[in-house]
Amino acid sequence: MDGLTATRQVLASCASRVLILTTFDADEYVYEALRLGASGFLLKDAPPDQLIGAVRSIAAGDALIDPSITRRLISRFAHAIRPPSRQPAQLASLTQRELDVLRLVARGLTNNEIAAELVVEESTVKTHVSRILMKLGLRDRVQAVVVAYESGFVIPDETGRSGYA
Repeated sequence: MDGLTATRQVLASCASRVLILTTFDADEYVYEALRLGASGFLLKDAPPDQLIGAVRSIAAGDALIDPSITRRLISRFAHAIRPPSRQPAQLASLTQRELDVLRLVARGLTNNEIAAELVVEESTVKTHVSRILMKLGLRDRVQAVVVAYESGFVIPDETGRSGYA
């Protein structure tokens, strides 16, 4: 069976985290893996220390996408998504602070970096991230980033950096 089928079956049968390790870096494959709920996506040619770090990161509840793929995905989102005229209904349940945190998560900041940016404790950021995931029915930060971009809430500019709708 292929990795996507395996991911679907693993996540349907138990509460687990999936790190896909593959030679396929086609955008459609990566996107489908993330939509199915994979917490990470790494290419097989990644150095051993990056693989070990990815496993630890996923096990700790974080998410990871191979850096060589990230820029392409952001660029693709930039060309596919048009800014909405108002906040997406999907995000209506989030407080303003949770929206601020989601924007920073979508920019790829760690909890520690978000805490510094918002001048709050890292534990406060963790609480906000947990509430965002709960309110939106998401498994992890990767899915939150996908929702932020798909909804048009966060819009990458031409350089691949994220802007805000």
